[in-house]
Order: sequence, then C-alpha cells, then structure tokens
Amino acid sequence: MIAFLRGRVLDKQPNRIIVDVGGVGYEVQVPLSTFYEIGEEGADVTLRVYTHVREDALQLYGFLTDLERQVFERLIGISGIGPKLAIAVLSGLDSREVVSAIQRADVARLTGIPGIGKKTAERIVLELKDRLNQLVSPAAAAVVSGANVGNRLRDDLLSALQNLGYHRPQAEKAIDVTLKANPDTTFEQAVRASLRELMR
Repeated sequence: MIAFLRGRVLDKQPNRIIVDVGGVGYEVQVPLSTFYEIGEEGADVTLRVYTHVREDALQLYGFLTDLERQVFERLIGISGIGPKLAIAVLSGLDSREVVSAIQRADVARLTGIPGIGKKTAERIVLELKDRLNQLVSPAAAAVVSGANVGNRLRDDLLSALQNLGYHRPQAEKAIDVTLKANPDTTFEQAVRASLRELMR
C-alpha cells in the first residue's frame, strides 16, 4: 500500500496530478483544495495517500493534510459513497468545514456541494456526526469551533463572489485572508477586501 509520496509535480489538472518520484510518475486523484495548494508544475510536493484497490484498478488519492485524508476515509466508509463522491465533498468544502458542517448537522451546507443530494447529506451527518471528534486535535477543534462564528457572513461573501463569477476555492481563499485580517469587518468592507485579494 502506498501511504505517502514526496516528489515533483509533473502535470496537474483539476482533481488529478502526476507526481514524479525518482523518475516514476504516479497519477493521483486529489480534491480541488489540494490542487490549488500544491503549486505549479515543477514544484516539490508531499502528499498523504490513500490506495484504493479494486478488481480492475488500483487508484491513488492524495491529500496535503492528514485531516483531509482521514475525512476522506470516513466518507468512503459510508455505504453508497465511493472515492469519487468523497473527493467531490472535499473539493466543495475545506476539510475543517466538512467536519464543522457534519457536527452541526448542517445538511443545507452539505447539499451546496455539487453531486450531494439531501438524502446523501443526511446519511453523512447520521453516520459521522459522533465519529469525527476523535479526528480533530484540540488545536483543530478550536479552529472548527471558531469557524462557526461568523459563518453567516462567510456564506454571504462566498455567495456574492460566486455570483460575480469566481470559482469557489479561489473565493474561499480570498475570504479566509480577508476575515483573518479583519475579523470584525462589515459585509461591504469584506466584499471589497476580498475582491482586492482576488485581483492580486
């Protein structure tokens, strides 16, 4: 089983990268959060890997953080959710937000992810609500609980930026920078600051 890869980004496409490890190219499926963070082709990269073995294929799924990998493994442990759908969940929300949404039983937040219907979201909450606490370290738990504060402002900002045509991962990154720098900002100020961040 391959559990870890360190190498150079040889090629990258949304949800798929090829990592050159000592002259061997490994094709790895990744969530969009990892895709946007790994850097350009030629950059050094370190990935936690989940090896998925089927009768007709062996597929690698890569993640920048261990929390992402663990959330992925919990998701594919649910009946009816395969690796492709689990990657879609982690592409639609940051792993800490996934944990937060599940712990708050926020079905609406989960159904905002393309490919996740209400029944699937309810099943995810039902199966994982009480099984995620052990994943989150005290430091990460503080981040998750902190993320609950101001969620409405964050959701409103995300909706506004997506309506302006920005992709969700780009918009979320800009919003994170904005809210970290100015946690007490108003909606109007935050929209302007986020747009400035996106134009850099």
